[in-house]
Amino acid sequence: MQSEHRSRRALITALAASPFLAPRSQAATTDRPNILYLHSHDTGRYIEPYGYEVPTPNLKKLAGEGVLFRHAFDAAPTCSPSRASLLTGHCPHNNGMLGLAHRGFGLNDYHQHILHTLRPHGYRSSLIGIQHIARDPKIIGYDEIVETRGTRAAQVAPAAVRFLKQSPQQPFFLDVGFFETHREFHEPGPSEDERYSMPPAPIADTAETRRDMAAFKASARILDQGMGDVLSALESSGLAGNTLVICTTDHGVAFPAMKCNLTVHGTGVFLIMRGPGGFSGGKVSNAMVSQMDLFPTICDLLNVEHPSWLQGKSLLPLIRGETQELHDEIFAEVNYHAAYEPMRAVRTRQWNYVRRFGEREHPVLPNCDDGLSKDVWLKNGWKDQIVAREQLYDSLFDPNETRNLANDPAHAKVLGEMRGRLDRWMKRTNDPILLGPIQAPAGALANDPDGISPKETPRSIG
Repeated sequence: MQSEHRSRRALITALAASPFLAPRSQAATTDRPNILYLHSHDTGRYIEPYGYEVPTPNLKKLAGEGVLFRHAFDAAPTCSPSRASLLTGHCPHNNGMLGLAHRGFGLNDYHQHILHTLRPHGYRSSLIGIQHIARDPKIIGYDEIVETRGTRAAQVAPAAVRFLKQSPQQPFFLDVGFFETHREFHEPGPSEDERYSMPPAPIADTAETRRDMAAFKASARILDQGMGDVLSALESSGLAGNTLVICTTDHGVAFPAMKCNLTVHGTGVFLIMRGPGGFSGGKVSNAMVSQMDLFPTICDLLNVEHPSWLQGKSLLPLIRGETQELHDEIFAEVNYHAAYEPMRAVRTRQWNYVRRFGEREHPVLPNCDDGLSKDVWLKNGWKDQIVAREQLYDSLFDPNETRNLANDPAHAKVLGEMRGRLDRWMKRTNDPILLGPIQAPAGALANDPDGISPKETPRSIG
């Protein structure tokens, strides 16, 4: 074990001494890399480096300099649970984030946030912009919270640029969160012509949905500009060579059948990393990875002991070429979003199995953000659709995961295997859903599942 740690430290030192962008400034003398966590809202993989016609030149440049993970997944396709799982390294039903922070949900222990693991090793933590894991960000434990007038790129990016240009204490953990591409979207500009915009895969091509997608593209453009400004400041400040950039989003885009759903459209996320440790060279990884893998990756990069609660795996064996795959199964869940809608899923390289709990047979409409695409679905009878209790998708032959094979006798063996995988995980992690409906904490708020919009007045459920 000691020889492994020595070789890992030698690798880190060698890579950190060969910056891939700007020369390191005299201030950047620490052998501990800085960590810049850049994150967006509701973007999924709908950006240019993943092949979509959503121009994001700065993120494409970042991918060309770092590593792009083609098959990255969140632990929950809802805002607070996804972010909480990334930052604590374990799943929502274990870390306690069963719903939305601004509606009264929270972590069981905020000391499980990665900043508390980094602090004893000299890291100063700062937050700029949205965080979404606590109603009051002060309880998280950041050393510094930079106040901004809002959480959109226009307010967040300039604050992050100023931070980086003021020779911050190193090593730092800098958390920079953008509201974009959450609804309400920005108005389309000249470059987002709705006539030539294709809606995302689950959404029919209509005039309304094209207009909706054009507005999403405008939000993605503004997000990309904001992230680009932060990355440019990192470079001009001489910090890029010794900074691990983690750039990602929380879950899928805010369209029907995407965000708050356990198909690839809800759990698939973009993930681009650049910096020391081999995260360079414009590489692409085809391995299935989870956002919960980021915490153990940082631990290994810093030669820091893994906290006992971590459920992910370090990405470094992938980056070093020691393995082509990291996981043979990845799990995800939904509990509370705007309304209660308990679901669990397990994904393998070919199959995705989703199980819904409770007796409900129809969509939970408040769990879909309002917008033009939702209006189209509502006008055409979405409320009366039947949602299957079990869903099995062949992600190889049905990559959009629309053809449910759970009732197909030809796939009974696969269904049984995937059921077993999910059952074993729920038992192994003491999933509270095994004991019945999940209780919300005191004072938590949720919408009526029979409602239409998340903007309807929620009620106290805890």
